Parts: sequence; C-alpha cells; structure tokens
Amino acid sequence: MFRTLRPCSLLLSSLLAGAAVAQETQNSPNAPTFATIAADAQKQLADGLADLAKLRERIAAERLPMDAEMRAVETELQAARAEFQRVSKALEARSLDLTNARTEIDRRRDQSTWLGNVLAEYVREIESGLHIAELQRHQKVFADCKLAIENRALAEDDVFSAEIAAVGATIERLKDALGGTRFQGTAVDAGGAVKAGTFLLLGPTALFRSDDGSAIGSAEQRLGSLEPTVVPFSLPEDTQAAGQLVAGTGGRFPLDPTLGSAHKIEAVQETLVEHFLKGGPVMWPILALASAALLVVLAKWLTMAFVRRPSQKLVQALLDAVERGDRAGAVERAETISGPAGEMLAEGARHLGEPRELVEEVMFEKVMSTRLRLQSWLPFVAICASSAPLLGLLGTVTGIMQTFQLMTAHGNADPKTLSSGISEALITTEYGLIVAIPSLLLHAFLSRRARGILDEMEKAAVAFVNRCRKAETATAKTGVA
Repeated sequence: MFRTLRPCSLLLSSLLAGAAVAQETQNSPNAPTFATIAADAQKQLADGLADLAKLRERIAAERLPMDAEMRAVETELQAARAEFQRVSKALEARSLDLTNARTEIDRRRDQSTWLGNVLAEYVREIESGLHIAELQRHQKVFADCKLAIENRALAEDDVFSAEIAAVGATIERLKDALGGTRFQGTAVDAGGAVKAGTFLLLGPTALFRSDDGSAIGSAEQRLGSLEPTVVPFSLPEDTQAAGQLVAGTGGRFPLDPTLGSAHKIEAVQETLVEHFLKGGPVMWPILALASAALLVVLAKWLTMAFVRRPSQKLVQALLDAVERGDRAGAVERAETISGPAGEMLAEGARHLGEPRELVEEVMFEKVMSTRLRLQSWLPFVAICASSAPLLGLLGTVTGIMQTFQLMTAHGNADPKTLSSGISEALITTEYGLIVAIPSLLLHAFLSRRARGILDEMEKAAVAFVNRCRKAETATAKTGVA
C-alpha cells in the first residue's frame, strides 16, 4: 500500500514545484518562459507516469506471490483453527472422561467400603452361627480375619484377602456339613474333664467320641463354657451306634430332631415332690390349708349328698290333711317325709290347731337349725381360698428378696442363676392359686347346694302355713254358719 502511494506523492510534488517556479518566473524578469516550465512539467509528468507504470508492473508482479502466500497463510490458519477445535474437543472429552473416572473411582471406593462392611458383618454373624464344635476347626481363619479388620494400618487388599479366606472357609464348611465330615478336637465330658477325640458333623448336629471311648454323645454348647459339652444318650443302643458311626465302622445316626432342646427339657424336668420342695418353707402352710380345705369340702359334700329331698307326692298329701284339719293324719304323713324338710313339717303338724304364729316360729326354728348345720365350716373353705394366694405372694416376695441378696453378694453375671431363683420364688404363687381356685369353686358349689336345701324347706313351710290359714278360714266360716 505504501509502495502504491509513493509515485502519486512524487507526481504531486512535481506539480507543486512547477507551479511555484511559474509563480517566481512571473514575478522575476529574468525567469524562464511558460513554455519552458510546461515542458519541464511535461517531462516530469512523463517521468512520473513511467515510474508509475514500473511501479504498477512491480506491484502486479509481487501480488501473485503475496496472494499465494496469503492463501497459504489462510490455509494454515484454517488448519490451525481446525486443530484448535479438535484439541479443544479432545480436551473436553478428556475432562469428561476424567470426571467420569473420578466418579467411577468414588463409586467403586464406596462399593469397596460397603463390601468390606458386609464381609466383616458376615464374618461376625457366621461365627456366632457356627456349631460349638466347629469353632476349634475354623478358629485360626476367623481370628486372622478379625485381626485384619481391626488393624487400621493393614492394606485394604490384605483385609479383603483375610475376609475372602473366611468366606471360603464357611463355604467349605457348608459342603462338609451337608455330606458329613470328621475332624479332631476336644470336648468336656459329663464329669467336667476335657477329652480329646473325634467330631462327626452332619448338618446342624455333631457327635463326639473320645479317643479312649469313655465319652460318647452329642456335642452341644453350655452356657458359660467355650468348649463343646458331651451330652450322653439315655439309651445304650444310641450310644453304641454313635460310637461306631464316629469311629467310621458304620452304624445308625442317632438324630435329635429338637437340636438339643430335648436334652435341655430333660435336664429341667422334676418330680412333683422336687417341684414342691423348691418352693421353700411357705409351701407347708399352703399344703396345710389345701389339706384342711379338702377335708372340709369332702365332709360337707358327704353330709349334703345324703340329705334327702322331700317327695312332692308326700308333701301334697300332708298339705291336703292340713287343709282338712286332720291333725293325726298330718302328723302321720309328715313322719313319712325324710330329711330336714320332713322334720320341719312333722314339728309343724304336731302344733296344728295352735296359733298360726306359734306354728311359724316352730318351723322357722327347724329351718334355722338346719341352716346352721349346713353352713357350718363353709366360711373356713372361703378363708382358705382367700389366704392361699396371699401365702403364695408372701413366698414369692421372700424368694425374690433372697435372689437379689445373692445377686448383691455374688453379682449377676450368670442369668441362668437369676432366672432359676425367680422361677423357684414363683412356685409359691403357683401353688397358692392352685389351692385358691378349686377352693373358691367348691365353696360356691357347696353354698349353692345348701341354699337349695334351705329354699325347699322354706317353700314347704310357706305352703304348710298357707294351708293352715285356709283351714282356719274354712273353720271360721263353718262356725258362723
């Protein structure tokens, strides 16, 4: 651009110089003529045009390489832009991949933590669910796994290796348990001695046979013991079969479908006398109340059972004689009626014809004597029914107090001792209710039976007095007539 403007500036300079010279010529008398100036200007113009043409030729000659160079630069610029876009996209993709990789790493790290927690929990749970006989066999694997989990300085891969080893041991244990397996170990016999021998594990059941053959039975866990306990079989043939099976010489498998519960139930079973004596000294007053109440109930029941009810036919014949005013016939018929009702009616018939108030009093006297005789000793049964639970509660309270005194002195580390003490304390309440409930029911039964006998006597007495009133009314009417 500067090369194009240079000839133009020279031409303008020449014109301006020519004009200045012409002005000076006009002002000077010795100046050249206008023609001379014009010729010079024409020459300068021609020289300028020649220079301009040369300049144009040079510009035209230089434009093609510059255009080619500019196109090459533009091509390079487009390639650079394309490369920049490609690199930018690649950088964005790499950034996205890096973000995704970090997210995946965090997710995998969370999964690894979760898996580690699951494996640790599985190891803890499976160890608590193992048979007591298997703890000796897999003790080292689970101990190493626990130590690896608790060791914070250990690498995560080592912790996973220990956990996987524990899981593999449990899988092998399941295979062995399903098909049955034998392994060596130690167990505590019935005498408390530790015996070395062979375990036979089949499913959830384990049998044990000591090396000397003195301890044979099922291997179970007892509270407070970390060693398997040998529970012998009650039948000799089961013991022999278990010994042969563990030794590998054949035999039947004495399977316990209760998985040891039968032995536990058998261990806590006791006779009635043993159960009674475990209740303590309060059981003897409860037994005395029960015996006394039973004797009274039997005596009263026998007494009331032999009380004969009055025959309605005989009572009706007596009432007819009373209504007719036949005193001798009424006495004769009343004496044929058995039971307290007959005695009452016979006493009333003997005073027939006397004032009605006297007859009522005589019969009421018989009713009162019968009531006293029937209801005698029944309050004692009611007292036994109400006192027996109180004695049982007294025994329970004293038993629990003794249990807590033992806990204060020796501690409460063994819940079995605490539960057995409370169980023994509740025996008195149990027997108190056992005595009270039947006594209460028998008292109600005997009271209702006595009430029925007295109601029949009162019914017969009312009918007798009404017939006496009718007889007096008929006699009065006859006398008036």
